[in-house]
Amino acid sequence: MLAGIGLGFRRDLADALIGWRGSLPAFIELAPENWMQIGGYWRRKLLQAAERYPVTAHGLSLSLGSPEPLDWEFLKGVKQFFEEVPVQIYTEHLSYAKCDNAHLYDLLPIPFREDAVHHVADRIKQVQDFLGRKIAIENVSYYTPVAPELDEHTFISAVVKEADCLLLLDVNNVYVNAFNHQYDAKDFISKLPLDKVAYIHMAGHEQVSDDLIIDTHGAEVIDPVYELFEWTAQRINPVPVLLERDFNIPDLEELLPELGRLNAIATRHWDLRNAA
Repeated sequence: MLAGIGLGFRRDLADALIGWRGSLPAFIELAPENWMQIGGYWRRKLLQAAERYPVTAHGLSLSLGSPEPLDWEFLKGVKQFFEEVPVQIYTEHLSYAKCDNAHLYDLLPIPFREDAVHHVADRIKQVQDFLGRKIAIENVSYYTPVAPELDEHTFISAVVKEADCLLLLDVNNVYVNAFNHQYDAKDFISKLPLDKVAYIHMAGHEQVSDDLIIDTHGAEVIDPVYELFEWTAQRINPVPVLLERDFNIPDLEELLPELGRLNAIATRHWDLRNAA
């Protein structure tokens, strides 16, 4: 099974990753929307990378919380892409990104409500049935709750249980939300279905005021987020861990210290040789 510390496959890093012969990163993650149905130069680069690394996919536009039906043409493209590229794990956000076919270009929170649990879980089950695989859903950062009737952890747990899906635990998102909404991050994580965690995301953020953090994925991971990851690693089975950097992307060599620190934490608590 897939294990170790991975890195996002960005065009800026493509050549460096393809030519790299170090032990880190152990895998790469890509957004299928950015690579589906392309040919030529970048198709060749993608296939070269897939020969060098195991591949995971992190979707951006499935929009599980949208009120309209799923985009089946898009899902057909995803399924075709997975037949062409050996994607080991497919993840998506527990959010919505479009409404009435208007793409919002942001990941917006779903109301923490019972009816939303049923709506989203049904959509996840449809996706899983169509793709013939389980997906992992990610807890997202948000800046204001929308008509909440449930606690956030209760909502996430209920969706995972009803949909019979997996969980992508974004540790940075937990830290950001805990800071912004004034709850305890460790208590929050302890109330999630940790036996369903199949993947972890780690990233940086920006604190813009005394009471607000913005989830940017454009900076280094900070010490308290590393500490939260280490605390979490002691409570879950070994899973692949992805270092996210979506902009302000430095050279690969500059990312190696972060990859190495994550790897040190993981190997301290997990036997990555026998990850299940």
